Amino acid sequence: MDSEDESGRTLVQVISEKYSPDNFPYCRGPGVGVVIRTSPQGSPVKDRLNLPSVLVLDGCGITHAGDEEEVATFCSHVVELDLSHNQFSDWGEISKILSNIPHLDFLNLSMNPLKESCLDTLAAEAFSGLRRLVLNNTHVSWDMVHTLTQEIPELEELFLCLNEYERVSLSPVACSSLRLLHITDNQLQHWGEVRKLGLMYPGLASLILANNSLSSIHEPEDSLQRLFPNLNSINLHNSGLNSWEDIEKLNSFPKLQEVRLMGIPLLQPYTDQERRYLMVAHLPSVTVLNGSVVTDGEREDAERFYIRYHLDCPEDELPQSALPILHRRLVFSLNVLPILHRRLTFNSNSTVFCSTVQLCISVQFCISIITIKLNRIALNYEMKSIITTNLLNMCYWKCRMVSLDRISLLVLSNK
Repeated sequence: MDSEDESGRTLVQVISEKYSPDNFPYCRGPGVGVVIRTSPQGSPVKDRLNLPSVLVLDGCGITHAGDEEEVATFCSHVVELDLSHNQFSDWGEISKILSNIPHLDFLNLSMNPLKESCLDTLAAEAFSGLRRLVLNNTHVSWDMVHTLTQEIPELEELFLCLNEYERVSLSPVACSSLRLLHITDNQLQHWGEVRKLGLMYPGLASLILANNSLSSIHEPEDSLQRLFPNLNSINLHNSGLNSWEDIEKLNSFPKLQEVRLMGIPLLQPYTDQERRYLMVAHLPSVTVLNGSVVTDGEREDAERFYIRYHLDCPEDELPQSALPILHRRLVFSLNVLPILHRRLTFNSNSTVFCSTVQLCISVQFCISIITIKLNRIALNYEMKSIITTNLLNMCYWKCRMVSLDRISLLVLSNK
């Protein structure tokens, strides 16, 4: 075995081989800009190197930086560096590389054996210019993560997938710049660990938690609002969520618009169409579900489906989460009645008149049934106050507008 196999390869050696004129011809075009550098005096590279601003050196067996002067000469223009699937086991070597690449924006260190290595604060300053950092399957400790985030003032994206995290260690200093956190394929089972992410990264707009074992969301709604105030997107694919109450907790995030929820136990008994309708009905503010835009028409169909689905259920089996959805449909129906009344008053076409009367009866029947159902749910959950006297009075007077007192009396009989 030669000395290179024993000590590993250096970054400079790999660059010299991969980006020599013979192996990497000069080319032009967006995203593939090439800079031609003159070899420093005494460099093992005798010819000029064709170096792109995006260096991909994955799976090259690199363990060391090599001569720092040569790193600076060859890489001073580089903005993205992929060192994944190499053999770096010393953060100090990585620090040497970064200290000579002043414009580096993106660094991928995935699949390097960095678990046992530490980095002192002085050496960590070399990472300060990064905006995106990928540490997937490196098994870095949370202390190491905190050391890096504290030294990277403008870090926006952090990838910590496949690191076998069961717990999250709180950092004494928050990283307010972070907008995107990928922490998929770990072992975070308890919400108490996830909430620490909200405390450490208050600016998060996107949280990717897929393929964790999260079983529930144990947090009061007002606390959730403060915990992730800027969260716009969350991915909970293949988690262990098993109750509609957990799903509705997501409504507490004030800016949440996109949700990804597939492969959870709660949805297994339903068909694909039922799953989507029920999810849309339970998440009234979400505009993108599982990658597909939720249209106004789909939301209307979903809430109608939800009402039909639960109107056939015995009252003692109705979930408490049915209350807000039934309430929204009741208010919508009440608002439709005056419009239908005007159509009855001003339209002399007999066909339109008859169809409008039938629609009025249908809407009012919906009002009566939903109101009865709401009252019964409220009574079952000792929440009678939710269906207020004013709301029931509204039902009565709007029913009177088209002289259908029989249905209005049916509504009032449940007061």
